[in-house]
Amino acid sequence: MSNGITLVLGATGNTGRRVAARLRLRDTPIRAASRSSQALFDWFHPESGWDQVLRGVTTVYVVPPPVPGPVHDFVARAEAAGVRRLVLLSGHGADDWGDSAFGLDMRSAEDAVRGSALEWTVLRASNFAQNFGGHPFRAPLAAGELALPAGAVPEPFIDIEDVADVAAAVLSEPGRHAGRVYELTGPRGLTWAEAVELISRASGVPIVYRRISLAEYTATLVQEGWGQDEAQHLTEMFVLLERGTTAWTTDDVATVLGRAPRTFENFVLRATAAEAWRR
Repeated sequence: MSNGITLVLGATGNTGRRVAARLRLRDTPIRAASRSSQALFDWFHPESGWDQVLRGVTTVYVVPPPVPGPVHDFVARAEAAGVRRLVLLSGHGADDWGDSAFGLDMRSAEDAVRGSALEWTVLRASNFAQNFGGHPFRAPLAAGELALPAGAVPEPFIDIEDVADVAAAVLSEPGRHAGRVYELTGPRGLTWAEAVELISRASGVPIVYRRISLAEYTATLVQEGWGQDEAQHLTEMFVLLERGTTAWTTDDVATVLGRAPRTFENFVLRATAAEAWRR
């Protein structure tokens, strides 16, 4: 099983490019696919190359599209092509999201993967620490204020490097992680205000956190150029977070890697050294 090709979807994205690099260092044969890679892959155009990128593949790292549905068709194609294993990136605590309008895409993808006849593993990650150093929070932080509809409920931000480390390990160890759902979190929860304070202190950049209403946040995103549906979807994430649904931490990073997850402070120090919030 380890002699086949590992297909990395979303290979130019946040986790995909990191996972691909780790697999290359392990001398794992990979096919890096995305809408801008040499191996073209588009979730919304199956005819554009799904069968080609699946040829010779035994394992797939799946980063789902932002809408429900396509992963079901992809899994059927993957089974027909001889794929044996699927490793899916999803969201922390997805079983407890209930009737939330957030995450329908990830829950649909989980249904497709977990309902398949293939060996599968699901990686459910908390919000990435790196979101503070990139899209969508870097610009407002650099401008001196992050305004969000989040209060005193903590979030166990995970370092995306830990997500990539776990994904590479799981992809490289057939059989060991079959049928497992790993909830990937940082070592402790922080409120969004506490996270901003740590960034401000370490970087030396004066930054404040301001809590705003859900409606204000949606309106702000639309003013910044987001589509209404996209803005509403992100706002719904904060509705879910405020319920405390994702506030809990786990030891799953240590279970897979044999070490504790990186702290949020560790991310802040690295991002500060890279001048992430320089004005």
